[in-house]
Amino acid sequence: MQIGFVGLGKMGSNMVQRLIKDGHDTIGFDLSKENVDAIIQKGSRGAYDLKELIKMLDAPKKIWLMVPAGEVVKKVIATITPLLSPGDIVIDGGNTYYKESIISYNELKKSGIDFLDAGTSGGIWGLKEGYCIMVGGEKKIFDVCEPLFKSLAPPDGYRYIGPAGSGHYVKMIHNGIEYGMMQSYAEGFELMNASDYNLNLDDIADLWDHGSVVRSWLLELLYDALKKDGKLSDFKGYVADSGEGRWTVLDGIEKGIPVYVIADSLFARFRSRQDESFGAKILAALRNEFGGHAVEKIRK
Repeated sequence: MQIGFVGLGKMGSNMVQRLIKDGHDTIGFDLSKENVDAIIQKGSRGAYDLKELIKMLDAPKKIWLMVPAGEVVKKVIATITPLLSPGDIVIDGGNTYYKESIISYNELKKSGIDFLDAGTSGGIWGLKEGYCIMVGGEKKIFDVCEPLFKSLAPPDGYRYIGPAGSGHYVKMIHNGIEYGMMQSYAEGFELMNASDYNLNLDDIADLWDHGSVVRSWLLELLYDALKKDGKLSDFKGYVADSGEGRWTVLDGIEKGIPVYVIADSLFARFRSRQDESFGAKILAALRNEFGGHAVEKIRK
């Protein structure tokens, strides 16, 4: 199947390579000329601007977006819409907020263009392991594009989820759960690191991944990281978030459903970015004021 691929970063480039290996005709575009050149070397055709990409595609055209969520997705869709024709298909494989995907579906539908939101999990390991893909949109359009999903995913690793937005909604919840799992591992291993036993943490991570109830791919990755450096000395404790955890917590608020663990894990990420918390200073000052408790003051 022919597919135009917009966005050739680490994940997008690997996805194109996986499609190439399965015999698909791929045409890749990226703002970076070097990324386009690199994918051509891997066996894909390449385009150096969006108009060129559209011209190279046969009708009905299929375009997969693998670009940052938010304004970038909106800009790309706004740019390509006038260049497309009724019956063409746009697939957003990024981490777009599901409500924005519903808007994209409705706007493109006015021009007769079909839209699928494909939540994609797998990260940089997807080239080897395959990607878990959650697809929202019209079932008949999913059926047309199914060969792409089948090639990208491991066996049983893709599903049609439901109407527009549902694919990105399920991926949003997936990432919220991921936040909580990561935070649990972080807290547990921090306790063990502070124990009196001088524990071999990478060995424990490996042990737990063989038959324990907390085994997971995340634990495998933690083992790999700790095996390289048990103290993680190359890492700063600064943890970013790309939006999905926030959206999951907001969804819980809208539905009146408590999501304690996911909310706490999100706030832990916020705290990790503060060099020094003003709120913690307030706590220290209040304890000193009402109880005369000891405080540590900055030496000037």
